[in-house]
Amino acid sequence: MSFEVIGTLLKKFDTESKSSTFQAREFVIEIADGNYPQFIKFQLVQDRCSLVDDFEEGKQIKVHFDLRGREWNGKYFTNLNAWRLEQVSQQAGSAGPEKDEEFGDPFADSAPGKFPSDADAPPETEGGDVDDLPF
Repeated sequence: MSFEVIGTLLKKFDTESKSSTFQAREFVIEIADGNYPQFIKFQLVQDRCSLVDDFEEGKQIKVHFDLRGREWNGKYFTNLNAWRLEQVSQQAGSAGPEKDEEFGDPFADSAPGKFPSDADAPPETEGGDVDDLPF
């Protein structure tokens, strides 16, 4: 299974030799998810261990990865094996909802600090009733 995610590179760990023929390196990215950020740890293996060298901590990156799971001695393990990393421009990686080009920003009216004004009130009818029905 192949996935991709964009986040801020938080931490790069050193490459570890697991055996004479296998090496692995881990890194962590932070992903905004509602009120609580998520810290996701990925693994690079073999010749891909150096992929994270070109990226600075604190910068936005896009991680392409595979979801892997295995069983060993009755225990189950899950790994997120990264196989490609990309630099993300600050504009493309900005947090928050994306703007719909055809209809504008769908969240413009719900921006923090924007409160309705008297101009937003529905018009009154001749009898003094408020006409707030859309038809």
